[in-house]
Amino acid sequence: MSLTEACVSVVIPTWNRASLVTRALRSVLDQTRPPDEVLVVDDGSSDDTAERVRAQFPTVRLLTQQNLGVSAARNAGIREATGEWIALLDSDDEWLSNKLERQLQAVTDETLLCHCDEIWIRRGRRVNAMKKHRKYGGSIFERCLPLCVISPSSVLLRRRLLDEVGLFDEALPACEDYDLWLRVTSRFPVLFIDEPLIVKHGGHEDQLSRRYWGMDRFRIAALEKILATNTLDESARSAAESILAQKVAIYAAGAKKRGKLTEARAYENRLET
Repeated sequence: MSLTEACVSVVIPTWNRASLVTRALRSVLDQTRPPDEVLVVDDGSSDDTAERVRAQFPTVRLLTQQNLGVSAARNAGIREATGEWIALLDSDDEWLSNKLERQLQAVTDETLLCHCDEIWIRRGRRVNAMKKHRKYGGSIFERCLPLCVISPSSVLLRRRLLDEVGLFDEALPACEDYDLWLRVTSRFPVLFIDEPLIVKHGGHEDQLSRRYWGMDRFRIAALEKILATNTLDESARSAAESILAQKVAIYAAGAKKRGKLTEARAYENRLET
């Protein structure tokens, strides 16, 4: 059953990416099935992001806020969006022209989240994704445990899904998508389109993975959160506990190598409890 007439809102958070967000917006507005609403959330940029968006894309809703981070920016856009469906796009990525059309053709009344495959560009060159980044559909919670395997820029989701599981965790400066997908996939299956419909651009200096050392500390926090809920069955809980132990051990070893002995010991203590 096609839901091509559904109302779709696109939410694009951005911070000091004036040239990149314009590329992202062009890819959205050039869709074969255009969205019904596009919101850009300028997260306290000091460049001319807001001016460029207003001048070049007058139909786009521009929201501005002080710099609160990507989760707060996404959440602000989601709260303001009016569509039944929310499509996310990071400001450094872009969509292929048939992205929305293909997803809306694929979803059914039961679908809560649809994601797709991607093309990776690193420093201007196409690269092949590693096996660990392979995408899946269905009940994929255990596949989501090692690292994030759903790209925010690929996601089309129903608003009511976020009513069920909550928005992005604004306390996490990174891996906030990993945290949300754990909450989603622990309770619901997802639909996957095995076709690249987005282009992910990486390798630039302002990526969160470059800004924060030890990204696994944020994944550890997300794992501890999901384990504190009552949403996991015995198999899922066992798998989550196993991955948590692995990540804690690896992070503690990394902290020790960096001379962060107090932090390393604090994480080692988690393994002993």
